[in-house]
Amino acid sequence: MGSGARAAQVEEVIRRVEAHYVFPDVAAKVAEVLRARLAEGAYANLDEPALATSVTADLQSVNDDKHLRLRHHVDPIAEDGDGEHAREAFRHAAELENFGIASVRRLPGNVGYVDTTMLYPLDLAAPAFAAAMTLVAAADALLLDVRHNRGGDPETSAFLQSYLVAGRTHYLDFYDRDGDRVSQMWTLPYVPGPKFGGTKPIWVLTGPATFSGGEDLAFSLQRQGRAKTVGERTRGGAHPCEQYKVDTHLDVTVPVARSYDPETGENWEGVGVTPDIPVPADEAFDTAYKLALEHVLTLGDTGPRRKVAQEALDQL
Repeated sequence: MGSGARAAQVEEVIRRVEAHYVFPDVAAKVAEVLRARLAEGAYANLDEPALATSVTADLQSVNDDKHLRLRHHVDPIAEDGDGEHAREAFRHAAELENFGIASVRRLPGNVGYVDTTMLYPLDLAAPAFAAAMTLVAAADALLLDVRHNRGGDPETSAFLQSYLVAGRTHYLDFYDRDGDRVSQMWTLPYVPGPKFGGTKPIWVLTGPATFSGGEDLAFSLQRQGRAKTVGERTRGGAHPCEQYKVDTHLDVTVPVARSYDPETGENWEGVGVTPDIPVPADEAFDTAYKLALEHVLTLGDTGPRRKVAQEALDQL
């Protein structure tokens, strides 16, 4: 690729960051870094996958914002006029991932388990999440696994959390650079199917791969006192993003907003969510399941509960 074409790619990244990044002062510093690297020829001899890796490192060098990334795609990125094709491809990808529900089970001892990998947009994911939560609604305790949840839509996080609280809850705020406005995130007054409810115990399983929307679930449920987090500190990405096309196979993700606890102003950006019960991520399930079974045994062992109590004892 010629130097002019490569410079145009990098300048397009800079343009998008300067126009949309939630922190304008940081955007200016990022632009300085990229232009200096461009001038010294750091990107000149790289193919596009390597360019994406190198530019991403430079984008994150100022404040370590892991949402700020240049991405290379094997398939061409849809043009603005090809939106319907792009939406259909995205819907199909979501469908192949079961809309972010990797597993839902009733574990022995009447403990529910839901494993999520992605919070796809609610218009796609709502039926899958509603079905999963319906299946665990009668459980005595719940394990919500976000160890491999790489993020997604805040509205889907609100939808899922709505099954886990007793009433409407204001749990997060977003500051958007565009319009200089603050939006409140509340759980929903109604969700389809039965709720798990706001009193039975929940353990959220976390790990170093937990990111963005997965961290939203862990952070918000932890801050509400609604759940205990079990596992390892999460990855640390609290800024909602937009994607902007840079070239045929390149796009840049730019954080356009900042999320934070409405009471404290704190979030998990750069620091992750600290687990209440720190254990290696691959031990989080066993640790949380044991705690859940111990809770089940406090609920009695007579009548219909006899079988459940025996199941719990057999697992301990």
